Amino acid sequence: MTQFNVPTRDEVSANNQAIFDNLQKGLGFVPNLYASFAHSETALGDYLALQNRKSSLRAKEREVINLVVSQVNDCRYCQSAHTVLGKMNGFSDEQILEIRSGEASFDPKLDALVKFVQATTINRGKPSAEAVENLFAAGYNKGNVVDILIVIGDKIISNYLHGVGQFAIDFPLAQELETVAA
Repeated sequence: MTQFNVPTRDEVSANNQAIFDNLQKGLGFVPNLYASFAHSETALGDYLALQNRKSSLRAKEREVINLVVSQVNDCRYCQSAHTVLGKMNGFSDEQILEIRSGEASFDPKLDALVKFVQATTINRGKPSAEAVENLFAAGYNKGNVVDILIVIGDKIISNYLHGVGQFAIDFPLAQELETVAA
């Protein structure tokens, strides 16, 4: 399988070097995923703009989406990164595993989100009517759905980059879970 090298600061454009410097300051390191986007002159900046856009969703809801999509797509890199971020957003290890398995029994609104995101990802943008109805019944609106879809798209991009690039995972490895059949 093809494996991307992870470019160093010296191997990327001046624009990407400035982004690397900001990531280094903010995170303390440049994650391999972000560094791999820097193989392109513009993709890293574009991807970070997408990730950091304003949203109607809370950070916790975005992490739910990231965990579910990464599980469906079997992306160990993103499962690992978002396990760390999920904990930073207040989820326990048990809750993270439950979310990845397709449920959030500890929160009915998040449970509807988990099920909608899983159905949408598995069915390539065509969730069941029940998943949509349950999402709306839980209190989400059409604007939220648009924001949910943007986060799903964001996560698919990063899942696919790792799937193609197969670069090293630079986060503590997430616990294995059976993958969701696609």
